Amino acid sequence: MAASTEQRRTPRALTYTVGLMGVIVALFAIMLGVIVEREWSDASARADARAEAAAQVVATNALWINELSRQALARVDEVLGNDIEANAFLASSLVIDAVDDLPGTVFAYVIAADGRTLFSTDPDIQEIDITDRPYFSEPAAGADWYLSNLMVSRLSGDQIFVFSRRLERNGQFAGVAVISFSADILADAWASLDLDRNSAVVLFRNDGRLIARYPMIEINDELPDREFYAEYLSGSESGTVRTVSPLDGVERVISYRGVPGSNIVAASAIDLETALAPAWRGIMLILVLSMPAIASLAFALWWIASLINRDQRTKRQLIETVEHNQMLVRDTHHRVKNNLQAIMSMIRMHRLPADIKMDLQARIAAMSAVHEHLYRLDRFVEVDAAELLPALVRRLLAGDTRQIEVNYDVDNILIDHDHATSLALVVCEVVTNTLKYAFERNRTGTIRLSLKPLPEGGARLVITDDGRGFDPEAHTQGLGMKLISAMMRQLGGSSSYCMEGGAVFEAYIGPESLVGPHEVPDD
Repeated sequence: MAASTEQRRTPRALTYTVGLMGVIVALFAIMLGVIVEREWSDASARADARAEAAAQVVATNALWINELSRQALARVDEVLGNDIEANAFLASSLVIDAVDDLPGTVFAYVIAADGRTLFSTDPDIQEIDITDRPYFSEPAAGADWYLSNLMVSRLSGDQIFVFSRRLERNGQFAGVAVISFSADILADAWASLDLDRNSAVVLFRNDGRLIARYPMIEINDELPDREFYAEYLSGSESGTVRTVSPLDGVERVISYRGVPGSNIVAASAIDLETALAPAWRGIMLILVLSMPAIASLAFALWWIASLINRDQRTKRQLIETVEHNQMLVRDTHHRVKNNLQAIMSMIRMHRLPADIKMDLQARIAAMSAVHEHLYRLDRFVEVDAAELLPALVRRLLAGDTRQIEVNYDVDNILIDHDHATSLALVVCEVVTNTLKYAFERNRTGTIRLSLKPLPEGGARLVITDDGRGFDPEAHTQGLGMKLISAMMRQLGGSSSYCMEGGAVFEAYIGPESLVGPHEVPDD
């Protein structure tokens, strides 16, 4: 049972130790995860904040462009007077002054109702048909103002966007005044924000059509971003989203906000990979610095598990060795006991005087009882006197036909196995003498056997009977008394006989012969 308990305890200790180390590793991993998540969240928040600040700058520029363009077109309408065709060339200097404060590459045009260009500040102007352009057709249809989407100029091939104003005289459509901006007008704003080439500043209409973007991209008549931007604009006039741009497939943080008093939406698009690059570097640095700690914890876990496994194997081997040795010792005691019984059988076969035969059998029985007690109860270090002495006396009384009662008052005292045989032989000689001399043939009697520990150490053995007694002095030179004296010397004690209503044998057993008091557990 001790072996199985130890075997159960060892795997449990291994489980607890590995579990504790696992908890430590898990806590470290959680802490590391929290740090990484915090670093990532902070970087994401910084990217959002930067995109929002950039969108605000772009919106401010867009508001300025829109207001200046409207004011410039209003002045152009004013200086043209009532007769647009007659005054267009004459008012050229005033028109130039009206658009002179506008930023970037700006050209002003005055277009007649039939689509003819009456005046332009573009030195490379050519006569082309622009009546199909929305910036002409929409005012011709009745719109007071119009802002075009991003388009390619038919004159220069450059990317442009256009503000146009309906010119109306005497209630009739008389033409349009147009201001054309180059799409690179946002270049200064982009540069001031210190953005990378994958990040952009954008203007688009609230219907989702692109007005201007820097860095510029190749365009055609139907850009794929119309529905893309319109999807976000339907929810609110400002916001921040993360998405993959349909223009170039780059994932960006896009912050947008409407420009007051216009149908313009300003936006900034921050490249997410670039924005989060510092966070990635920080996370990688954290992981690199954490790797030694993680490796150390993993190695410690492996090493402790290895030690426990090795200890478990060693204990298992020791347990197996102990069990094997116990089996060998048990077998040895069993064989000794059998050999003693064989000797007793041979003694019975020889024609010896009855008293000699009885003495020999009793002494051999005493030694046999000790060995039987050792192997039967698996006690190879100590012998419990409370179990040994009654078993021994029962053997001595086994062949006696008289009615002899034995009363026991034996405490659970553990006798060292080296001294158990000596004690058994002493008890055997005393009880044998009692049976031989105290009671006449067919006489009943009582034997009392007591073994009690002494407060100062050692134990007191008392064996009494109510028989006729005998003269101890007459038996002093007998073999039995000599054997008792020799055994008491081995027990580190002394003994004496007296006659008080029968024979009284009293012996003192030295503490070196005892293992200690033994409390038998309840069944």
